[in-house]
Amino acid sequence: MGRFSAQCPLREVYMQFSIVIATYNRLSFLKRALASALEQTVPCEVIAIDDGSSDGTEEYVRSLGDRVIYRRNPSNLGHAATVNAGVEAARGDWIKLLDDDDYLAPNCIEEMERNIFLRPGASICSCQAAQVDVNEVELRRSRQVGPGESFYIPQEDIHYGMLLELIPFGTPAQVAFRRDAFLKSGGWDSSLDTNCDDIDSWLRIAQFGDAIFINQCLAYRTVWPESFNQKFSLEKRLETNLLIKDKLYKLVSDKHRNAIPSLEKIRQYVKLHWGLVALKQKKAIAGLQLAGSALVSPGAWQLLLNARFSRETGNIVREPLA
Repeated sequence: MGRFSAQCPLREVYMQFSIVIATYNRLSFLKRALASALEQTVPCEVIAIDDGSSDGTEEYVRSLGDRVIYRRNPSNLGHAATVNAGVEAARGDWIKLLDDDDYLAPNCIEEMERNIFLRPGASICSCQAAQVDVNEVELRRSRQVGPGESFYIPQEDIHYGMLLELIPFGTPAQVAFRRDAFLKSGGWDSSLDTNCDDIDSWLRIAQFGDAIFINQCLAYRTVWPESFNQKFSLEKRLETNLLIKDKLYKLVSDKHRNAIPSLEKIRQYVKLHWGLVALKQKKAIAGLQLAGSALVSPGAWQLLLNARFSRETGNIVREPLA
């Protein structure tokens, strides 16, 4: 993808970004997240939204002066409600969420702006991310998807791609979205608090525009025992994944309606997937219970095998942003 020339005043003609960091009693991690937001190569609004911390978070954030906007919930409301409050307080056209235990590459916002400028009809943007341990040692990174350094997917193809796992948006560290699309979508669902509430939000935001994917590592996710995705049992994660698939199935455009498997086959695939996850974790009884009849479902196994090969070849439009 080519870069813009100095004659293209991108920020003046198009957008303003707000980085919204939801936090609760993680000051040591929050300091790193805030530093990564303040060190962006382009200026942007930075908001710390505190869900009632008691570890000195308020004092530290206020010590940063007007570089960071501090907001505090009147009581502990949970992660989803805190994200919603942060977005409502933001003034940017685009929102970059960041969990307090994650952090951004210095050029994250700059690269997102460059690509969004090329596809003004987009409502959501995602990038690659690296998983790191508490010492910031990289463990792995999300895979590259689609053609080239960056590409877009038309709105009518997004939910089909999400349903068949051709286009994984990823976690909040990877995703930015248009503020107006987020507000139209209704925000994050507190009933899912930290259990796929992000994916549930992405699928609703994607109703309002195209999707952009950037094949650069612009964010870092910390893997540690207290991270949000470690809090739920495999049974609960299966239950929520089935709910997400049900929602996606209803949103697939007519263009793809005849090409998708039946909802029951997709549900069997999800059960098989989580059963195998349990077996990999040496939880044999749980694995058998989660998978159930999916273990002997040819359709479920076929979808599982297809998922490994179809991400690059699936029937979905991916247009380079060059």
